[in-house]
Amino acid sequence: MSRTGKVCLIGAGPGDPELLTLRALRMLQEADAVVYDRLVSPEILALAPDTARRLFVGKAPKHHPVPQDEINALLAELALNGYSVARLKGGDPLIFGRGSEEAAHLTSLGIPVEYAPGITAAQGAAAATGVPLTHRGLASGVRYVTGHRQADGVLDLDWASLADPDTTLVVYMGVANIAQIAMCLMAEGLPGSTPVMAIANATTPRETRLFSSLERIAPDTCAANLSAPVLFVIGRVVKLCADWPAVEFLSSEETETRTVIARAAHA
Repeated sequence: MSRTGKVCLIGAGPGDPELLTLRALRMLQEADAVVYDRLVSPEILALAPDTARRLFVGKAPKHHPVPQDEINALLAELALNGYSVARLKGGDPLIFGRGSEEAAHLTSLGIPVEYAPGITAAQGAAAATGVPLTHRGLASGVRYVTGHRQADGVLDLDWASLADPDTTLVVYMGVANIAQIAMCLMAEGLPGSTPVMAIANATTPRETRLFSSLERIAPDTCAANLSAPVLFVIGRVVKLCADWPAVEFLSSEETETRTVIARAAHA
């Protein structure tokens, strides 16, 4: 190949192939090479052409076999060799996906970059569970935050602003730090009885939902041994899920917190 190819930054969504956009599906099916992350579901990867090269560059907590600089170089090499590259990322490539870093590297080399937005995990979880991210009288806003820092740095979030009972808080990649997150939010005044849903593998046949309260979510998450990816939804809107316990959570001083685990029945 002598021509310069291109790289399509494609949001694969939370896992259900029916949640792909038509644009994302077209880009994927036109690809000569697919560079994909750990969170891309096998159902979506199966939609790539049989003739396309498949290159796995996934990362896991504290395990990055292919560093970001090498991923950037790989994408550039493929495109400069004339490939149409599908850079497939779970969720949306521009929400905690480092897509903008890859795009900046590629455009600096004169390589064309196109985007296909994806349904981010928070939206997928909301649709799968019926937990709205906003709801009149319960949540007038929603905030997405990352639950970890690069190289396991200090999680220095603005806890005072996040501990707002009128806002739904969605925490990505927060399993390792959920105890600290809950403690900091309660220290800033968010009640320990605040409902929390942890959802693993949202929208896929492997989906698992854990319902708890802010003061109990850390030990409950540990006991449930949820498999990644896990998303936490913190706020009063969680009570609107049909799986929410019939008996409301009370503080630990009044009664033992009741935890419910529900496994979704996706076809």
